[in-house]
Amino acid sequence: MPLLLESIDEYTLLGIDFSSSPTKAKPVAVAQGQWVEGVLKVGELHSFTHLEGFETLLQHGPTVAGEAGPAPYLAVIDMPFGLSRELVDKLNWPGAQRTDKRAWGDLIDFYASLGRDDIRSIFKAWCDARPAGQKFAHRACDKPAGSSPSMKWVNPPVAYMLHAGAPLLKKAGVFIPGMQAGDPQRIALEGYPGYWARQVLGRQSYKSDDPKKDTPDRRMARSELLCALEEGMLLGIRVQVRPYLRARLLEDAKADHLDAVLCCLVAAWCAKRADQQFGLPQRIDPVEGWIAGIPATRPV
Repeated sequence: MPLLLESIDEYTLLGIDFSSSPTKAKPVAVAQGQWVEGVLKVGELHSFTHLEGFETLLQHGPTVAGEAGPAPYLAVIDMPFGLSRELVDKLNWPGAQRTDKRAWGDLIDFYASLGRDDIRSIFKAWCDARPAGQKFAHRACDKPAGSSPSMKWVNPPVAYMLHAGAPLLKKAGVFIPGMQAGDPQRIALEGYPGYWARQVLGRQSYKSDDPKKDTPDRRMARSELLCALEEGMLLGIRVQVRPYLRARLLEDAKADHLDAVLCCLVAAWCAKRADQQFGLPQRIDPVEGWIAGIPATRPV
């Protein structure tokens, strides 16, 4: 176990809704929380309109009130950390046929060297050559989570999220179980808030990137999701959000920070399982990674 501090309670918990091209309208959204007497208390929400802010957070951690410097953290980030093993092996990219500790880093260095147009062309050619219903190559964790394959370049463009975010994880030297042996006081795990929202809402929509398309039903869904968090209906963890922050979460039609709070919830669940590989499978393919909190349904 990589933990250096006496207690996981000393780690700041971060939930991050990542954007590959952050702007004021679509920032990297961060929810910052802490374990307090068995409750996850979310005390701050942050927005980064440039990737530099996200990179600084990864490298130095958050600054906590009353502390002399940055705090150790465990972050769950809504972005893919890896690519399908099938895809990497068949394209013969760095990391193909490998499970050693450098496989992920070599793959990410290569992937970062490609331009977005290169990525789109390669992945489109892959999909065009495959039969209907089997276009995309999925990671082992994608189907259990109901998440998009990490090679998808549109709706949502998660391939570009990987391209923008994973090199920053590697550069920052964070610890990623099964993928990167970095600084144990800066821990990063992949998350997928959509899985947890569906546990409460099913397929009911609770957000829209176009605020003009927000509806009373979507706002009610955000309220229902918040109430479920506060009542401990997800993962058995009660979440407390400061009243003025709660209002922000309800009013935000895009729900970026609400998704960040869902990631923070998963960070809290993983923190309590630090001595059990943070609740992740014991064996993780370093090329693919794993989505935190998602149970393994088959050997990986």
